[in-house]
Amino acid sequence: MGIRVAVAGASGYAGGELLRLLAGHPEFALVAATAHSQAGSHVTAVHPQLAGLDLTLSPTDAAGLSQADLVFLALPHGQSAAIVAQLPESVKVVDLGADFRLRDAALWERYYGGAHAGTWTYGLPELPGQRELIAASDRVANTGCYAATITLALAPLIAAGLADPADVVVVASSGTSGAGRSAKVNLLASEIMGDLSPYKVGAHQHVPEIKQATGATSLSMTPILAPMPRGILATVTARFAKEGNPRDVLAAAYADEPFVHVLPEGAWPHTAATSGSNSCHLQATVDVDSGRIVVVSALDNLGKGAAGQAVQCANLMSGLPETTGLSVFGVAP
Repeated sequence: MGIRVAVAGASGYAGGELLRLLAGHPEFALVAATAHSQAGSHVTAVHPQLAGLDLTLSPTDAAGLSQADLVFLALPHGQSAAIVAQLPESVKVVDLGADFRLRDAALWERYYGGAHAGTWTYGLPELPGQRELIAASDRVANTGCYAATITLALAPLIAAGLADPADVVVVASSGTSGAGRSAKVNLLASEIMGDLSPYKVGAHQHVPEIKQATGATSLSMTPILAPMPRGILATVTARFAKEGNPRDVLAAAYADEPFVHVLPEGAWPHTAATSGSNSCHLQATVDVDSGRIVVVSALDNLGKGAAGQAVQCANLMSGLPETTGLSVFGVAP
């Protein structure tokens, strides 16, 4: 039957993308998919793109999830810990929420509220040493979508001593699926079409996660809601800490990475090129006026920023090649 997997929170956008990837995975067998308000619905009533997948969403409870060897939690932030506490220790878990990402309990309480649930292995395989830690772990905290986009652009530059960790500025645009599937006035088509709008300026919850993952000590982030369903484009700038070529540093860091691509000179990332893939596209230069490092990073927030990243981690946890069931190629246009 293969490795039995289950998805909690399968009615959301990330949950739906997980179902799509798992349905085509050669080694994972989907044995359960749960939801809250959509429990009892056939999966195609919630995700019509999954026509041909004969599956009914069940209520989210530990008993149903415990039949799996590995569980993906695609629940709202703050809801994973209660489910995990009811699962047998033998069941491996990848949490797509933020519950177990942060090491600092005070930062969790500041940015998310409530009690800190603890800290798991961080689910970004491209960070030095992290691939081995993920492969040895039974509990993995999947990277946030903005955090994946920015960390991949920034971490090698700080690690090489090229970028000043005390002077990092990010402006990043995200598609509307990053805000979840709940009905909200600001996400109505009439509100978002033909419009760009900043949100959570100066207080985005991914900032402490990015600082933790990259070693940045000061990071200013302005997130922007863009009128597109999926994708993130981040422009990351930093002051030089020493002389060097930022593109060369990134190219060296990701030379053997299957999902991170430093584009040829003169080619710049754009979101459509990564749509439907588990890839991140990067390009770097030096601003001729300010002299700052500039890195542009693009990925699919539901792919490498969520479900694809989770499957990549699950592959490592299951002893499989991490590329299994994942595409490096986008589906544009």
